[in-house]
Amino acid sequence: MIAVTGATGEVGRRVVARLVEAGVPHRSVVRDASRAAPGADDVRVASDYGARDEMTAAFEGATTVFLIPAAENAERVEQHKTAVDAALAAGVGRLVYLSFLNAAPDATFTLARDHWATEEHIRATGLAWTFLRMNLYMDFIPGLVAPDGAIRGPAGDGRVSAILRDDIAAAASAVLTTDGHDGATYDLTGPSSFSLAEAAELLGARYEDETDEQAYASRESYGAPDWEIRGWVTSYQAIRDGSLDVLSPAMRDLTGRAAVSLAEHLQS
Repeated sequence: MIAVTGATGEVGRRVVARLVEAGVPHRSVVRDASRAAPGADDVRVASDYGARDEMTAAFEGATTVFLIPAAENAERVEQHKTAVDAALAAGVGRLVYLSFLNAAPDATFTLARDHWATEEHIRATGLAWTFLRMNLYMDFIPGLVAPDGAIRGPAGDGRVSAILRDDIAAAASAVLTTDGHDGATYDLTGPSSFSLAEAAELLGARYEDETDEQAYASRESYGAPDWEIRGWVTSYQAIRDGSLDVLSPAMRDLTGRAAVSLAEHLQS
């Protein structure tokens, strides 16, 4: 029995759909049962990753948990730790965690530091684990274009090997349904990297490089909390410094096919 958290989200519902198609016993762990994917074998409700008792009950009877990160928030690391502890308490033997590329305590992209902290907690539990370290969602790239036709950010001429959520789901499903992945860390990237200027050209837009100061100033106008603004800006900085310019064979190794490129995605 594979328990999929965040099963109504963009990645989770894609993974559940693949498990349904393959006839693999699974459980959807959701906040709202009415939004569970059609064909879901078993649906369990937990109000929040931080709700220890609810998460433990949702995981009982599962042998594997696919932990998709909680929505970005200031308490996300603690929520993740609680969910991991709930899996341990429920007797789960294996945990597959959707992490982030180059997760580290000093990662340029500040939210990648949260993933590193979660990985460290998982390692300390004694659970069998697999980490899927994804790059930025390729699906987000078209949404970077502002109404005036510009992509703006302090990314310079750096490059990013973004990956589609469909491809992440395919790789995750392969890991969840086959053996031999315990203790493995897989980098999930697109088949090639691109600069934001190149992405803008494919989108019929233009790229305007910002200074760090300009980037922070423009995003502060949204009224978001400081941690969130730092996350937005540092994602561009991680492109600029090469942190996200990584090409991995993991997608092909796990699924037998290459990931979809940005050009292919935009033409589909």
